[in-house]
Amino acid sequence: MIRQKIKKLLSEKVKGEVIVDSNPVFGDYSTNAAKRAGLDEKELISQLGKIDDFERIEAKNGFINFYLSKKYLYSQIKELLKEKGFPLDLGKGKKVQVEFISANPTGPLTLGNGRGGFCGDVLANVLEKAGYKVEREYYVNDRGGQIEKLGETLLGKEVFYKGKYIEELKRQVKGKNPDKAGKKAADIILKKMIKPTVKKMGIEFDVWFSERKLYKKKKVEKVLKELKEKNLVYEKEGALWLRTSQFTDGKDRVLKKSNKEETYLASDAAYFKDKMERKFDLVINFWGADHHGYVERYKSMVQALGYSEKTWHVILMQLVKLFKEGKEMRMSKREGVFTTLDELIDEVGVDVSRFFFLMRNYNSHLNFDLDLAKEKSEKNPVFYVQYAYARIFSILKKSKSRFNSEKLELLKEPQEIALMKKIIKLPEVLEDICSDFQVHRLTLYSRELASLFHQFYTECRVLGEKELTEARLALVESTKIALKTVLDIMGISSPEKM
Repeated sequence: MIRQKIKKLLSEKVKGEVIVDSNPVFGDYSTNAAKRAGLDEKELISQLGKIDDFERIEAKNGFINFYLSKKYLYSQIKELLKEKGFPLDLGKGKKVQVEFISANPTGPLTLGNGRGGFCGDVLANVLEKAGYKVEREYYVNDRGGQIEKLGETLLGKEVFYKGKYIEELKRQVKGKNPDKAGKKAADIILKKMIKPTVKKMGIEFDVWFSERKLYKKKKVEKVLKELKEKNLVYEKEGALWLRTSQFTDGKDRVLKKSNKEETYLASDAAYFKDKMERKFDLVINFWGADHHGYVERYKSMVQALGYSEKTWHVILMQLVKLFKEGKEMRMSKREGVFTTLDELIDEVGVDVSRFFFLMRNYNSHLNFDLDLAKEKSEKNPVFYVQYAYARIFSILKKSKSRFNSEKLELLKEPQEIALMKKIIKLPEVLEDICSDFQVHRLTLYSRELASLFHQFYTECRVLGEKELTEARLALVESTKIALKTVLDIMGISSPEKM
């Protein structure tokens, strides 16, 4: 990747971290590394000398700007066509676990679960593409307070959950013990509601991990014993506390209540240790934004177990709101007023669902526009991108000529250059996602690539004079490879016609 080459060139001249940004306004790549190091930009450029990969390197307003040469672009497109893809080995076989959704089995999956579900699956796809060994895991909270409340609801003792599914479960679950009733209902919900929805989402988990098994195999008991031996727990007011304040948490946390019932933190400690015993180099969790308060205590728990906090990373997902005809559709799982993922996918399709859930930074609220999602035109970003792919497929099918990468030097039009630059950016997009895990970059990249292709198609006649046709077909083929790659990573279909 050329960005890495720029960093390497500058790091030999500049002390400290070198940050290289992509900003077409200031060149294809730009950096203020010289300014930050107190060096003269023009002097540094002269030290770099002439580099064939760049048409020119210039200093402006404290920045050093790099402009790619056509020769470099041709070589990269030629290599892409030769490899028929973007080979990457950023992960070098490191083992990563991505745990996502992990919703309590107390009801069907809702829109909030959809955001973490699709984003978690796509992040796993990116990491796999980049050379990591990835496992997808769903943690099933099938014991404890929420399960007992589900049982109490079904047995008519108290109402904690509402909805049609509750009435259906009441016909299947009988008895007097809320805990037993809740566990039976949770098993039904997992099997009949959650797993079928996950399949409809296009997600395949490698592991469905039951919380009950942690207790059945006495893993919670073992981890509490280990923490006691490290003098990291103590008893107070009949409860067992973890000394999380010794780490990054602001205060100590309860592991076992005075009634001897274990807290979620006790289960989490046993579960995280189980993960580390499976030799993961990194564990990534997708949580809802409402779990923000649990981050420091979890991080402290990881350290208490003797692991580096760098072995664990949490992604907090902001809320999802559903809009129809410009108005928000209010939802409450407890009140039984919600749209299930099943209903949404049935209404707009899995491709649209995936794309829309991927479109925003995790830190931003996601407003799902149902009317736009149902739009079957270029106004819908998914159709816009897929239409570009279908158009590419049509061009290649109609053409009587074959592409010729040896003729790429004939491509000189602004639209051709812009398209080549965008195509070769994909590995850098994937590298950035491996660094900050922000998968919304894929939807942005795919829309920009589709837009540049449509502009190229409008301004540059593909099928015409033989040699130029062969060159432009090579560009069309390379666009197809890039677009297919990004659609595959997002888990979205590549239609051959629309």
